[in-house]
Amino acid sequence: MVLHSRKTCMTERKRYGRGIEAGFTLIELMVVIMIILILVGMAAQSYQKSVLRAREATMKHDLTIMRQSIDNYTLDKQAAPQSLDDLVQSGYLRQIPVDPITQAKDWVPQYDSVVLSPDQSSTGMVDVHSNATGPSSNGTPYSEW
Repeated sequence: MVLHSRKTCMTERKRYGRGIEAGFTLIELMVVIMIILILVGMAAQSYQKSVLRAREATMKHDLTIMRQSIDNYTLDKQAAPQSLDDLVQSGYLRQIPVDPITQAKDWVPQYDSVVLSPDQSSTGMVDVHSNATGPSSNGTPYSEW
């Protein structure tokens, strides 16, 4: 019976921390939390960069499609379109794409005279650019794409 009470006494010491240490110190917990926060910050920054690169790739693709549609419309109709809506109404685009940077359909058309033959020239849309301000990830402004 004496042995049993001694064992109980050792168990109580462990439980209340007077014997063997149980748990972590505040400093150890703070170091682990700081390391986790640094890793989460690095992951969030990497994620934001990949989202920006995906949006830029989408915008380049959309610009390429719209420019091809403008050229096809001009060659087929023998006149340049006056707006992006002309491309949609004629079936060259299903709809005007949303600019992935500005999240709006606010493309900036570029108008100029179009010479289709020596005796025929007209004014119409020849190019389209983004309305986004600021530099892209490679340093060039979005409005120059």
